Amino acid sequence: MASVTVSTTATAAAGATKAEREGAEVITGAEACFAHSKEMLKALGFPGGVMPLRALEECGWVRETGFVWMRQKAPYEHYFRGTGTRVRYDAEVTAYVEDGRMKRMTGVRSKQVMLWVPIVEMSLDGEKRDKIYFKSNVGIGRSFPAAAFADEEAEDGDKPASDAEEEVKEEGGEDKASDANADAAGK
Repeated sequence: MASVTVSTTATAAAGATKAEREGAEVITGAEACFAHSKEMLKALGFPGGVMPLRALEECGWVRETGFVWMRQKAPYEHYFRGTGTRVRYDAEVTAYVEDGRMKRMTGVRSKQVMLWVPIVEMSLDGEKRDKIYFKSNVGIGRSFPAAAFADEEAEDGDKPASDAEEEVKEEGGEDKASDANADAAGK
């Protein structure tokens, strides 16, 4: 069951102080948190798929300061097909948000070559705000088209390779299934 509360004495969890969470809108329950995080991303101008955390236990937003957090039972790893990037979300992700920008982020890492690089900021970029710029803790960053982070409910999402293979076989033929196997092996 989901619940929404406005906390005046929020409890502090990994890395955030009580003062940071004071006065927060706190939401519990996976479905309610997922819907709330989508709503927040949309309000900030980001595509819904940029934070694909579906197993959230609690999330909160202090609108006065912009402090947000999302807590899940265990870390989650996600592969973004559109960018060819693997991203790891810790059990708790925090940030300060404002229109078109999430800064002072914690709990998000991107795999670059063989290293996990912490992502500390993401912002909308370009004249049409059609790109997202991700910045690391050493100040180096990279831009990707915002379309690469479209909401996965409209796409295949994180289907296992075996599911994708079955769909290809049903569409007609072994040649397509072997292409799907080659794609899955390449990941």
